[in-house]
Amino acid sequence: MKLAKTIRFDPSDLNVFPLAADEGEWALVGTFCFTGIGEADIKGKVKQAFSNGFLGLDSMGFSTLVSIVTVKPDDLGKIENRLCSIFMNEFGAPDEATAMAAVTEEIKFMADLCAEHKTGTLLAIQRSLSDDGIRESFRSLAKPDSCAEQKIWTMVDDDDDLAADSAEHHAHGQG
Repeated sequence: MKLAKTIRFDPSDLNVFPLAADEGEWALVGTFCFTGIGEADIKGKVKQAFSNGFLGLDSMGFSTLVSIVTVKPDDLGKIENRLCSIFMNEFGAPDEATAMAAVTEEIKFMADLCAEHKTGTLLAIQRSLSDDGIRESFRSLAKPDSCAEQKIWTMVDDDDDLAADSAEHHAHGQG
C-alpha cells in the first residue's frame, strides 16, 4: 500500500500555515479538519491551510506538498492509532469503533489517491468552498520531473572566482 509523507523544499510552509507540518510526517488529505467551516472563517493562514494543505499526522500541521511512499505494516498500525486518537480527542468521536470507521475511510481515500502514482510522485491539493460543500482537486508531479531530480548545485573552482574578483577590482581601481 502507498500513502504519503510531508515534504518541504523551502521554508514557505512555516510562514503561510497556522502550523506547518514537520518534514517526513505521515500525511492525509485532512479535509475533515475543515468540516463545518464557513466562508467568514476562511482567511489568512487558515485560508492557506484550507486551500492548499495536506494534514501532517504527528503535528496536526499542514504541508503544501506530499511525496508518495510505500507503507510498512508496522507504520500502518501507528498511522491508524494516531488518527484514531485525533478523531477521539480533537474531533469528539463518540467511541473507538466510530473513530476507527472514520480512520479506515480516511486512509483508504489517501491510499486510493496514491495508488495511481509511482513512489516519489509529489501531490498538491486545491480546496474550495462551494454551495455543495468542500471541493477538492489534486495535482501530481512525476518523480523524474520533480525538484528532487533537478540539479541544484554547481561546483565552481575557487581560483577562477578569485581571478575574476581581482580583475574586477583592478578595473574599477583604474580611473
